[in-house]
Amino acid sequence: MKDVLGSPGTCSGMALRLSQCVSAGASMAAMATAYGFSNYTAFCYLIASMGLQLLWSFGLACLDIYSLKTKRDLHNPVLVSLFVVGDWVTAILSFAAASASAGVTILFERDVHFCRMYPQLSCGRYELSVILAFITWSFIATSAVSMFWLLPSL
Repeated sequence: MKDVLGSPGTCSGMALRLSQCVSAGASMAAMATAYGFSNYTAFCYLIASMGLQLLWSFGLACLDIYSLKTKRDLHNPVLVSLFVVGDWVTAILSFAAASASAGVTILFERDVHFCRMYPQLSCGRYELSVILAFITWSFIATSAVSMFWLLPSL
């Protein structure tokens, strides 16, 4: 049971963590380059959440790379428990931030038509950042479920 897809110290785990890093970084970059994002709390929360996700995923990707290089086993119950808690916390934060930002973006686009009235707003970048945030969340949710699945087998 230790060969769960995405488990720590495996190539699939490293690929999953690097995918989280790339999509979180791209979401942050899209939002940070959008005009006026700092005026809206949901967008600032998205930047903070994706920053935390980027740091968490990068740290675990480095740990996976180290484990693969030295052929060390990371299937320690205490370590996997830490991964489970960290993954679930960052997954919840990422989903909340992506959902809040999606709500504001939909409000701007379809409800109050801010994007038509204020063309200087970067609504396309807001949308891109939200899409990338949901992609990041799907990667972290996959990782969180695989960690949770691995925990009882240890």
